[in-house]
Amino acid sequence: MLQSKLFPKTKKSAPKDAESVNHKLLVRGGFIDQLMAGSWTLLPLGWKVITKINRIIREEMNAIGAQEMLMPLLHPKEIWNETGRWDKASEILYKLKGQNEKEYALSFTHEEIVMDLLRKNIQSYQDLPVYVYHFSTKFRNEPRAKSGILRGREFMMKDLYSAHVTEADMLDYYEKVKEAYGRIFSKLGFDFRIAEASGGVFTDRHTHEFQVLSDAGEDTIYFCDRCGYGENKEIFQGKVGDKCPKCDGHFVESRSIEVGNIFPLGTMYAEKMGVLYTDHDGKKNPVWFASYGIGPTRVMGTLVEINHDDKGIVWPKQVAPFDAHIIELKSQNSKLKTEEIYYNLHEAGIDILWDDRAVSAGEKFADADLIGIPVRLVVSEKTGDKIEWKERKGKESELKTFDEVVRRLKG
Repeated sequence: MLQSKLFPKTKKSAPKDAESVNHKLLVRGGFIDQLMAGSWTLLPLGWKVITKINRIIREEMNAIGAQEMLMPLLHPKEIWNETGRWDKASEILYKLKGQNEKEYALSFTHEEIVMDLLRKNIQSYQDLPVYVYHFSTKFRNEPRAKSGILRGREFMMKDLYSAHVTEADMLDYYEKVKEAYGRIFSKLGFDFRIAEASGGVFTDRHTHEFQVLSDAGEDTIYFCDRCGYGENKEIFQGKVGDKCPKCDGHFVESRSIEVGNIFPLGTMYAEKMGVLYTDHDGKKNPVWFASYGIGPTRVMGTLVEINHDDKGIVWPKQVAPFDAHIIELKSQNSKLKTEEIYYNLHEAGIDILWDDRAVSAGEKFADADLIGIPVRLVVSEKTGDKIEWKERKGKESELKTFDEVVRRLKG
């Protein structure tokens, strides 16, 4: 990709209302644009990051047998009334009227929709279990749409749903998802804890949140300094220093950012919506149900909150928008040389951003630091027949041959 063609350009200053780091840097770097409070456009650079986050999530969902699909975002009032959440979740639901005064809601979750699919398509125990997920937009009438892309009124969510014949089978898959989520957040480089929490408008049972430790977080969790067992502040009954109920460790306190949540919902949804299956003995039973969510856009904001310095973003390799950033320092023969390097790297399967702009070296380096691609490759008269390799994290630069650059980028 030629940087001269990249839309939009970087900004020298952050928006006046930006308080959080992710808001400032993602806007300045050209990753997101704010339409209004809580509503964001994912610009080309931002979409490349989200695509890589989603790829990590998708791989783990597929590995535990889940099937991907896509469900509607506009839901009729009647389906939400079946579970009582048209009224129970009224504070966060966006409601609207269509023709003939028919009422609808914009989706903030999809439990009811999945249950409707199940009652249309399952009959006996032989049709279960079912594991389905999708990536879609969610709408929540958030009263505090702030902290950049961490808290929005419209945002991306990966939600997985599982249906089972028994509670034991539900809980067994629940643990598999918990482990899969742990692998996802480990691959993303997060220092996270799993904390028990209330079920909110989803369930009366306790749920499990995946909380990334960060001073920028709005949540407070208490977790064991030995085994990691944790609880959200909303349900925690103790104090810092109390003994852990699971081991000999003690509770510590931390601010955190919630990036995932899993819900063991039980049979309540099936009972209210009449989602039954026939067992071995011909008896009708309600389906056991659970749901599991990860917010990819919130994940992106969290990555910036914990991976930045005073110059800009420092993307982890696995989610960076490009593998490397070529900086061309103009000289009589540099353009021909850089063009050859750029296309040869492309042919080698390496995704490259080439700063081909006619601007000063200082501006190029400043933008490279702001955008945060892990590796900077400098081509100039001084580098001769080699390429200067400089990592964004601040290591010393090195001169490498083209083949060495390819091997290291692909390694």
